[in-house]
Amino acid sequence: MAVYTDINEIDLAHFLKDYEIGELLSYKGIAEGVENSNYLLHTSSGSYILTLYEKRVNSNDLPFFLGLMRHLAGKGIRCPLPVNQKSGSSIGELAGRPAAIVTFLEGMWMRRPTVQHCFALGESMARMHVAGEDFPMRRPNALSVEGWRPLWNNSKAGADRVEPGLTDETETDLAFFESNWPSHLPSGVIHADLFPDNVFFLGNKLSGLIDFYFACTDLLAYDVAVCLNAWCFEKDHSFNLTKGTALLRGYNSVRPLSADEAASLPVLARGSALRFMLTRLYDWLNTPEGSLVVKKDPMEYIRRMRFHRQIKSAEEYGLILEGSKV
Repeated sequence: MAVYTDINEIDLAHFLKDYEIGELLSYKGIAEGVENSNYLLHTSSGSYILTLYEKRVNSNDLPFFLGLMRHLAGKGIRCPLPVNQKSGSSIGELAGRPAAIVTFLEGMWMRRPTVQHCFALGESMARMHVAGEDFPMRRPNALSVEGWRPLWNNSKAGADRVEPGLTDETETDLAFFESNWPSHLPSGVIHADLFPDNVFFLGNKLSGLIDFYFACTDLLAYDVAVCLNAWCFEKDHSFNLTKGTALLRGYNSVRPLSADEAASLPVLARGSALRFMLTRLYDWLNTPEGSLVVKKDPMEYIRRMRFHRQIKSAEEYGLILEGSKV
Protein backbone atom coordinates (compact mmCIF):
# COMPACT_ATOMS: atom_id res chain seq x y z
CA MET A 1 0.00 0.00 0.00
CA ALA A 2 1.12 3.57 -0.64
CA VAL A 3 0.02 7.15 -1.31
CA TYR A 4 0.62 8.62 -4.75
CA THR A 5 -2.52 10.75 -5.07
CA ASP A 6 -3.38 13.26 -2.34
CA ILE A 7 -6.99 13.86 -1.39
CA ASN A 8 -8.55 16.58 0.75
CA GLU A 9 -11.31 16.26 3.31
CA ILE A 10 -13.86 18.18 1.22
CA ASP A 11 -13.53 15.89 -1.79
CA LEU A 12 -13.45 12.83 0.45
CA ALA A 13 -16.58 13.86 2.34
CA HIS A 14 -18.39 14.41 -0.97
CA PHE A 15 -17.22 10.98 -2.19
CA LEU A 16 -18.43 9.30 1.00
CA LYS A 17 -21.97 10.63 0.54
CA ASP A 18 -22.42 7.79 -1.94
CA TYR A 19 -21.79 5.24 0.84
CA GLU A 20 -23.62 4.23 4.01
CA ILE A 21 -20.62 3.93 6.31
CA GLY A 22 -21.40 6.76 8.71
CA GLU A 23 -19.72 10.09 9.34
CA LEU A 24 -16.02 10.57 8.53
CA LEU A 25 -14.06 11.07 11.75
CA SER A 26 -10.48 10.95 10.43
CA TYR A 27 -8.33 9.61 7.62
CA LYS A 28 -4.64 9.12 6.94
CA GLY A 29 -2.47 7.84 4.13
CA ILE A 30 -0.80 4.43 4.30
CA ALA A 31 2.83 4.69 3.24
CA GLU A 32 3.75 1.09 2.40
CA GLY A 33 3.35 -0.44 -1.04
CA VAL A 34 4.14 0.22 -4.69
CA GLU A 35 0.99 0.18 -6.84
CA ASN A 36 -1.96 2.25 -5.58
CA SER A 37 -2.86 5.07 -3.17
CA ASN A 38 -4.38 3.83 0.09
CA TYR A 39 -6.00 5.60 3.02
CA LEU A 40 -7.23 4.36 6.37
CA LEU A 41 -10.67 5.81 7.09
CA HIS A 42 -12.24 6.05 10.52
CA THR A 43 -15.98 6.65 10.44
CA SER A 44 -18.77 6.49 12.97
CA SER A 45 -19.48 2.91 11.84
CA GLY A 46 -15.91 1.59 11.93
CA SER A 47 -12.63 1.51 10.01
CA TYR A 48 -12.18 1.03 6.26
CA ILE A 49 -9.50 1.11 3.56
CA LEU A 50 -9.96 3.50 0.65
CA THR A 51 -7.96 2.66 -2.49
CA LEU A 52 -7.37 4.97 -5.44
CA TYR A 53 -6.21 2.93 -8.41
CA GLU A 54 -3.20 4.42 -10.16
CA LYS A 55 -2.15 4.12 -13.80
CA ARG A 56 -0.56 0.68 -13.43
CA VAL A 57 -3.95 -0.85 -12.69
CA ASN A 58 -6.29 -1.37 -15.65
CA SER A 59 -9.72 -0.15 -14.56
CA ASN A 60 -11.29 -2.92 -16.67
CA ASP A 61 -9.77 -5.43 -14.23
CA LEU A 62 -11.42 -3.91 -11.15
CA PRO A 63 -14.66 -5.93 -11.39
CA PHE A 64 -12.53 -9.10 -11.32
CA PHE A 65 -10.47 -8.01 -8.30
CA LEU A 66 -13.40 -6.73 -6.26
CA GLY A 67 -15.70 -9.56 -7.32
CA LEU A 68 -13.05 -12.08 -6.28
CA MET A 69 -12.68 -10.53 -2.82
CA ARG A 70 -16.45 -10.62 -2.36
CA HIS A 71 -16.59 -14.25 -3.51
CA LEU A 72 -13.74 -15.36 -1.25
CA ALA A 73 -15.10 -13.50 1.77
CA GLY A 74 -18.43 -15.25 1.20
CA LYS A 75 -16.59 -18.58 1.32
CA GLY A 76 -15.01 -17.76 4.68
CA ILE A 77 -11.60 -16.59 3.45
CA ARG A 78 -10.28 -13.77 5.62
CA CYS A 79 -9.88 -10.94 3.11
CA PRO A 80 -11.24 -7.41 2.67
CA LEU A 81 -14.90 -7.17 1.67
CA PRO A 82 -15.73 -4.44 -0.88
CA VAL A 83 -18.29 -1.91 0.32
CA ASN A 84 -20.98 -1.02 -2.20
CA GLN A 85 -22.20 2.48 -2.89
CA LYS A 86 -25.88 3.27 -2.41
CA SER A 87 -26.27 2.62 -6.14
CA GLY A 88 -24.97 -0.94 -5.70
CA SER A 89 -21.65 -0.30 -7.45
CA SER A 90 -18.39 -1.09 -5.68
CA ILE A 91 -16.35 1.28 -7.88
CA GLY A 92 -16.46 5.07 -7.69
CA GLU A 93 -14.20 7.94 -8.67
CA LEU A 94 -12.14 10.28 -6.48
CA ALA A 95 -9.43 12.77 -7.47
CA GLY A 96 -9.72 11.62 -11.07
CA ARG A 97 -8.96 8.00 -10.14
CA PRO A 98 -11.17 4.91 -9.94
CA ALA A 99 -11.68 4.26 -6.23
CA ALA A 100 -13.13 1.63 -3.91
CA ILE A 101 -13.67 1.12 -0.20
CA VAL A 102 -13.11 -2.24 1.52
CA THR A 103 -13.44 -3.38 5.10
CA PHE A 104 -10.48 -3.06 7.45
CA LEU A 105 -8.65 -6.18 8.64
CA GLU A 106 -6.95 -6.27 12.03
CA GLY A 107 -3.39 -7.53 12.16
CA MET A 108 0.15 -6.80 11.07
CA TRP A 109 2.52 -8.31 8.55
CA MET A 110 5.55 -10.22 9.71
CA ARG A 111 8.95 -8.74 8.86
CA ARG A 112 10.58 -12.01 9.90
CA PRO A 113 8.08 -14.84 9.39
CA THR A 114 8.47 -17.91 11.57
CA VAL A 115 7.89 -21.56 10.71
CA GLN A 116 4.39 -21.24 12.23
CA HIS A 117 3.62 -18.26 10.01
CA CYS A 118 4.76 -20.21 6.93
CA PHE A 119 2.50 -23.14 7.78
CA ALA A 120 -0.47 -20.81 8.28
CA LEU A 121 0.26 -19.06 4.99
CA GLY A 122 0.39 -22.36 3.08
CA GLU A 123 -2.86 -23.54 4.66
CA SER A 124 -4.68 -20.26 3.94
CA MET A 125 -3.41 -20.11 0.35
CA ALA A 126 -4.77 -23.61 -0.28
CA ARG A 127 -8.13 -22.66 1.24
CA MET A 128 -8.21 -19.64 -1.06
CA HIS A 129 -7.51 -21.87 -4.10
CA VAL A 130 -10.33 -24.24 -3.12
CA ALA A 131 -12.73 -21.36 -2.42
CA GLY A 132 -12.01 -19.87 -5.83
CA GLU A 133 -12.87 -23.03 -7.76
CA ASP A 134 -16.39 -21.82 -8.60
CA PHE A 135 -15.53 -18.13 -9.12
CA PRO A 136 -17.02 -17.48 -12.58
CA MET A 137 -14.75 -14.68 -13.81
CA ARG A 138 -11.36 -15.17 -15.46
CA ARG A 139 -8.37 -12.89 -15.86
CA PRO A 140 -5.21 -14.01 -17.72
CA ASN A 141 -1.93 -13.51 -15.89
CA ALA A 142 -0.28 -10.63 -17.77
CA LEU A 143 2.94 -11.36 -15.87
CA SER A 144 3.24 -15.03 -16.78
CA VAL A 145 5.74 -16.40 -19.27
CA GLU A 146 4.14 -14.71 -22.31
CA GLY A 147 4.64 -11.32 -20.70
CA TRP A 148 8.25 -11.74 -19.62
CA ARG A 149 10.02 -11.10 -22.93
CA PRO A 150 8.28 -7.75 -23.62
CA LEU A 151 9.20 -6.68 -20.09
CA TRP A 152 12.78 -7.86 -20.63
CA ASN A 153 13.05 -6.02 -23.96
CA ASN A 154 12.44 -2.75 -22.12
CA SER A 155 15.24 -3.47 -19.64
CA LYS A 156 17.96 -5.57 -21.24
CA ALA A 157 20.00 -2.63 -22.56
CA GLY A 158 20.92 -1.75 -18.97
CA ALA A 159 20.92 -5.22 -17.43
CA ASP A 160 24.69 -5.73 -17.40
CA ARG A 161 25.10 -2.46 -15.48
CA VAL A 162 23.13 -4.08 -12.65
CA GLU A 163 24.96 -7.41 -12.82
CA PRO A 164 27.67 -8.27 -15.37
CA GLY A 165 26.52 -11.16 -17.54
CA LEU A 166 22.84 -10.72 -16.65
CA THR A 167 21.85 -10.23 -20.30
CA ASP A 168 23.11 -13.64 -21.43
CA GLU A 169 21.83 -15.28 -18.24
CA THR A 170 18.33 -13.91 -18.71
CA GLU A 171 18.18 -14.67 -22.42
CA THR A 172 19.05 -18.30 -21.66
CA ASP A 173 16.39 -18.52 -18.97
CA LEU A 174 13.71 -16.92 -21.13
CA ALA A 175 14.38 -19.34 -23.97
CA PHE A 176 14.17 -22.25 -21.52
CA PHE A 177 10.84 -21.14 -20.04
CA GLU A 178 9.29 -20.35 -23.40
CA SER A 179 9.93 -23.97 -24.42
CA ASN A 180 9.39 -25.72 -21.08
CA TRP A 181 6.72 -23.83 -19.11
CA PRO A 182 4.13 -26.29 -17.71
CA SER A 183 0.71 -26.05 -19.32
CA HIS A 184 -1.04 -29.21 -18.13
CA LEU A 185 -1.32 -28.45 -14.41
CA PRO A 186 -4.47 -27.55 -12.44
CA SER A 187 -5.37 -23.89 -12.79
CA GLY A 188 -7.74 -21.50 -11.09
CA VAL A 189 -7.76 -18.25 -9.15
CA ILE A 190 -4.37 -17.33 -7.69
CA HIS A 191 -3.26 -14.30 -5.68
CA ALA A 192 0.11 -14.08 -7.52
CA ASP A 193 1.60 -11.64 -5.00
CA LEU A 194 1.31 -13.25 -1.56
CA PHE A 195 4.40 -11.61 -0.11
CA PRO A 196 4.60 -11.22 3.67
CA ASP A 197 3.33 -7.62 3.50
CA ASN A 198 0.08 -8.91 1.97
CA VAL A 199 -0.62 -11.35 4.80
CA PHE A 200 -1.76 -10.16 8.24
CA PHE A 201 -1.31 -11.98 11.53
CA LEU A 202 -2.47 -11.55 15.10
CA GLY A 203 0.34 -13.36 16.90
CA ASN A 204 0.79 -16.67 15.05
CA LYS A 205 -2.83 -16.68 13.83
CA LEU A 206 -3.36 -15.55 10.25
CA SER A 207 -5.96 -12.78 10.26
CA GLY A 208 -6.25 -11.93 6.59
CA LEU A 209 -4.98 -11.80 3.01
CA ILE A 210 -4.93 -8.40 1.31
CA ASP A 211 -4.00 -6.66 -1.94
CA PHE A 212 -5.58 -8.84 -4.62
CA TYR A 213 -4.60 -6.52 -7.48
CA PHE A 214 -2.35 -9.05 -9.22
CA ALA A 215 -4.88 -11.86 -8.80
CA CYS A 216 -5.57 -13.83 -11.98
CA THR A 217 -6.34 -17.22 -13.47
CA ASP A 218 -3.20 -19.32 -13.65
CA LEU A 219 -1.51 -22.49 -12.41
CA LEU A 220 -2.31 -23.04 -8.73
CA ALA A 221 1.17 -24.40 -8.07
CA TYR A 222 2.65 -21.16 -9.43
CA ASP A 223 1.14 -19.37 -6.40
CA VAL A 224 2.96 -21.89 -4.19
CA ALA A 225 6.20 -21.17 -6.06
CA VAL A 226 5.79 -17.42 -5.56
CA CYS A 227 5.41 -18.00 -1.82
CA LEU A 228 8.48 -20.24 -1.59
CA ASN A 229 10.45 -17.31 -3.00
CA ALA A 230 8.76 -14.68 -0.86
CA TRP A 231 8.67 -16.48 2.51
CA CYS A 232 11.46 -19.03 2.71
CA PHE A 233 14.68 -17.15 2.00
CA GLU A 234 16.68 -15.52 4.78
CA LYS A 235 18.52 -12.20 4.89
CA ASP A 236 21.74 -13.94 3.87
CA HIS A 237 19.91 -15.24 0.75
CA SER A 238 19.93 -18.86 1.96
CA PHE A 239 16.84 -21.04 1.54
CA ASN A 240 15.30 -22.06 4.87
CA LEU A 241 14.30 -25.69 4.39
CA THR A 242 12.34 -25.76 7.66
CA LYS A 243 10.16 -22.87 6.48
CA GLY A 244 9.74 -24.48 3.06
CA THR A 245 8.64 -27.73 4.68
CA ALA A 246 6.14 -25.88 6.88
CA LEU A 247 4.67 -23.89 3.99
CA LEU A 248 4.23 -26.98 1.83
CA ARG A 249 2.82 -29.01 4.72
CA GLY A 250 0.29 -26.27 5.40
CA TYR A 251 -0.75 -26.21 1.76
CA ASN A 252 -0.94 -30.00 1.42
CA SER A 253 -3.05 -30.27 4.58
CA VAL A 254 -5.89 -28.64 2.60
CA ARG A 255 -5.14 -29.26 -1.09
CA PRO A 256 -2.40 -31.84 -1.71
CA LEU A 257 -0.20 -31.05 -4.69
CA SER A 258 -0.47 -33.61 -7.47
CA ALA A 259 2.57 -35.57 -8.59
CA ASP A 260 2.78 -33.42 -11.73
CA GLU A 261 2.58 -30.21 -9.70
CA ALA A 262 5.33 -31.43 -7.38
CA ALA A 263 7.54 -32.38 -10.32
CA SER A 264 7.03 -28.93 -11.87
CA LEU A 265 7.70 -26.95 -8.70
CA PRO A 266 11.43 -26.30 -9.41
CA VAL A 267 10.61 -24.84 -12.84
CA LEU A 268 7.75 -22.77 -11.42
CA ALA A 269 9.89 -21.43 -8.56
CA ARG A 270 12.69 -20.53 -10.96
CA GLY A 271 10.20 -18.83 -13.28
CA SER A 272 8.64 -16.95 -10.39
CA ALA A 273 12.07 -15.66 -9.42
CA LEU A 274 12.63 -14.47 -12.99
CA ARG A 275 9.24 -12.73 -13.05
CA PHE A 276 9.99 -10.68 -9.93
CA MET A 277 13.53 -10.00 -11.08
CA LEU A 278 12.18 -8.59 -14.36
CA THR A 279 9.66 -6.24 -12.77
CA ARG A 280 12.25 -5.05 -10.26
CA LEU A 281 14.85 -4.62 -13.00
CA TYR A 282 12.42 -2.60 -15.11
CA ASP A 283 11.63 -0.24 -12.24
CA TRP A 284 15.31 -0.06 -11.23
CA LEU A 285 16.36 1.06 -14.71
CA ASN A 286 13.34 3.05 -15.88
CA THR A 287 12.03 4.90 -12.83
CA PRO A 288 13.36 8.47 -12.55
CA GLU A 289 14.93 9.55 -9.26
CA GLY A 290 12.35 11.26 -7.09
CA SER A 291 9.50 9.22 -8.57
CA LEU A 292 6.81 7.96 -6.22
CA VAL A 293 7.32 4.36 -7.42
CA VAL A 294 9.28 2.40 -4.82
CA LYS A 295 12.26 0.69 -6.47
CA LYS A 296 13.41 -2.69 -5.13
CA ASP A 297 16.83 -4.19 -5.77
CA PRO A 298 16.63 -6.89 -8.49
CA MET A 299 19.76 -8.63 -7.13
CA GLU A 300 17.69 -10.39 -4.48
CA TYR A 301 15.83 -12.29 -7.18
CA ILE A 302 18.85 -12.79 -9.41
CA ARG A 303 20.33 -14.81 -6.54
CA ARG A 304 17.11 -16.80 -6.22
CA MET A 305 17.06 -17.57 -9.94
CA ARG A 306 20.53 -19.05 -9.57
CA PHE A 307 19.51 -21.05 -6.51
CA HIS A 308 16.54 -22.65 -8.27
CA ARG A 309 18.66 -23.73 -11.24
CA GLN A 310 20.40 -26.18 -8.91
CA ILE A 311 17.16 -27.74 -7.61
CA LYS A 312 16.24 -31.14 -9.04
CA SER A 313 13.08 -32.01 -7.09
CA ALA A 314 10.44 -30.47 -4.85
CA GLU A 315 11.81 -32.50 -1.95
CA GLU A 316 14.69 -30.00 -1.86
CA TYR A 317 12.10 -27.31 -0.97
CA GLY A 318 10.78 -29.47 1.86
CA LEU A 319 7.93 -31.28 0.14
CA ILE A 320 7.30 -34.56 1.95
CA LEU A 321 6.03 -37.08 -0.59
CA GLU A 322 3.44 -39.66 0.36
CA GLY A 323 5.17 -42.64 1.93
CA SER A 324 8.24 -40.66 3.01
CA LYS A 325 9.31 -40.76 6.61
CA VAL A 326 8.54 -37.59 8.57
